[in-house]
Amino acid sequence: MVEVSQSGERAIDDVVLDAARDCVLAYGVRRTTLTDVARRAGVSRMTVYRRWPDVQSLIGDLMSREWHQVLMATAADEGEGPARARVVARVVAGARLLREHPLLCKIRDVDPEVLLPYLLDRRGNGQDEMLRFLAAALADGRMDGSIRSGDAGVMARAVFLTTQSFVLSVRTVADTVPATEFDQELARLVDGYLRPD
Repeated sequence: MVEVSQSGERAIDDVVLDAARDCVLAYGVRRTTLTDVARRAGVSRMTVYRRWPDVQSLIGDLMSREWHQVLMATAADEGEGPARARVVARVVAGARLLREHPLLCKIRDVDPEVLLPYLLDRRGNGQDEMLRFLAAALADGRMDGSIRSGDAGVMARAVFLTTQSFVLSVRTVADTVPATEFDQELARLVDGYLRPD
């Protein structure tokens, strides 16, 4: 068992989230239990139950962490140049990384109902973080003149919704078209939408 200390709370959370990811990848969300996660993490069940009362809250935190890591990974694709070009590069990179992300692919393929609340009813923490990033990046682009005027929050939501469809729905139309072509089309859509009049 892993010992839990006050200073090690974050490390324990990461160990448990890593174990939850492994369980979901192995069994799917519906077949994952907090007991399975605790066993795989090498911690007591009470350590897990104190932090997450149920699998749903644990999976919510896991998805938030994983999507945060994707957002951070897109910084490598940002490159140089005006803000619009940097935003477009990160949006396309994020869509590609999410579309190929093992956790998202497993949930989409085995337990798609887990995603439905985040598509139809409410946003999760990861989605809120992405919207904050987009709104800040669009505001930067307005300052350097590479992005048109408009409410950055509303524009961020429009870019987010467009990108979300390229992540979650692309398989419905990608039967004969390589995914890289959709990345190019997403770049054109987002660039054209943000381009000053």
